[in-house]
Amino acid sequence: MTKNKVAPSSIEQLFQKIADLNRLHRILICVATVVVLVSAFGFFMYKPKLDSMTKLRTNITQAEQKLERTKRSAREYDKYKELMDNARAQFDIISRELPGTEEIPSLLTSISQAGNASGLEFLLFQPQAERPKDFYSEIPIRMELSGKYHELGNFFDRMARLSRIVNIDNCLTLQQNDLLKISCTALTYKFVGEAASPK
Repeated sequence: MTKNKVAPSSIEQLFQKIADLNRLHRILICVATVVVLVSAFGFFMYKPKLDSMTKLRTNITQAEQKLERTKRSAREYDKYKELMDNARAQFDIISRELPGTEEIPSLLTSISQAGNASGLEFLLFQPQAERPKDFYSEIPIRMELSGKYHELGNFFDRMARLSRIVNIDNCLTLQQNDLLKISCTALTYKFVGEAASPK
């Protein structure tokens, strides 16, 4: 009775071929196999985790920088709040010195009364058109006055003591005997609250 011979499998043939090789070639094949396995493990298992760790480190660094900026802002908050409160207080003081629309006639009357109380004679008292600025408007008043030097000084002193801001500009003085003829522009201001648009 004859026995059927089983053909050796391809794996067995591979192992047989490796076994037939000399020792150096077997070592090189083992090393190459280990390198391939380690490379495959690194590429498919380790590299994604490494990328994920790198991304997490970047996120942590960005979060730490943001936290540091937030801490710095929190430390400076009190300083900026104090600066803002001071600016708001100064704005309130200045806005109180700028009359509103309804106060302009009384302010013009105060200027006129200051001139009369100083002994000056008004030759011209002519409010001009408003000149809009940011949150206020300038109101120029052309004036021509006649009086003595002392009376003029008294008038300027009274203007300086008004509760509202009034600046004297473009003064021209002519002397006629012991009288002075003064031509000037008084600038007063009106609070408008928000940016005025030119008319």
